[in-house]
Amino acid sequence: MNTSGASMNPGAGTYRGRFAPTPSGPLHMGSLLTALASWLDARAMRGRWLLRIDDLDRPRCNAAAASEILRQLEAHGLTWDEAPRRQSAHIQEYDDAIARLRNAGALYACQCTRARLVLASLRGADGPVYAGTCRDAGFTVDFAAALRFRLADGETAFDDRIQGVVRRANHSDIGDFAVCRSDGIRGYHLACAVDEHAQRVTNVVRGADLIPSTLCQLHVLRALGYDAPSYAHVPVITDRAGRKLSKQNHARPLDARKAAGNLIECLAMLEQSPPPSLAREKVEEIMDWAVKNWTIDTIPPETTIDAAAAVTAVRPASI
Repeated sequence: MNTSGASMNPGAGTYRGRFAPTPSGPLHMGSLLTALASWLDARAMRGRWLLRIDDLDRPRCNAAAASEILRQLEAHGLTWDEAPRRQSAHIQEYDDAIARLRNAGALYACQCTRARLVLASLRGADGPVYAGTCRDAGFTVDFAAALRFRLADGETAFDDRIQGVVRRANHSDIGDFAVCRSDGIRGYHLACAVDEHAQRVTNVVRGADLIPSTLCQLHVLRALGYDAPSYAHVPVITDRAGRKLSKQNHARPLDARKAAGNLIECLAMLEQSPPPSLAREKVEEIMDWAVKNWTIDTIPPETTIDAAAAVTAVRPASI
């Protein structure tokens, strides 16, 4: 059995958390929920909270969105402790990691088109899985090929602080994943693993929709000889149609003028039970209460939250 992962929970002073938005648009309530959970977990442990701008996919990203994200975080009291790390400034680090993986025989070239990927994909526990079409084709690496990580037989598991033990079969549920796209853009899983190591991240608190990504990143971390952080995946917010709030689904941007109300709603959805009187306080007082009363153990081990139902049930009338 091939099991990767960690259940590390460092003591006060050693905790290093992070939030890593993609600057393809402003933050929305789903973004705030995960950012707030990550920030509170770090602050409650008297640790440091880092910011990373995941801007490798240049066609989707823009400087204006990155600046707006910083303003939105500050308006909601989410301050960071070190200069933000921008992925676009660390291409050489990712290329060095790819070279190490290639030299170790962990990668192979894949020339599948998008259409072929759709037709040949397997159905895994978390969605479509690459079928290994090019695994033994012997293609040489050139400008038209993606690079995929070759998974071993067996399974991958990690102990999540919220979701419990997460376990998936390597070939049928995860599949060989890309570490570099055919257009030359470095893969998310590769870059994220390198970033966690570079920023000395000990704890990752993020959305449950990224559980499949965690499984891939654990393999990259292990192959590069890096320690894995502890993971906690919070439920993601869904709309009335059951879709995850996202920029692609045109989720409404956060209104900084309603920062206090936004924070109260997120605290309620995270099952932190904010008292009704807290809704009349300023952001600073809300965050001070939230840090002192933070407990990750009350967050339900679910992967989604129905925002409308959750807020209707607990929202103070004064918000």
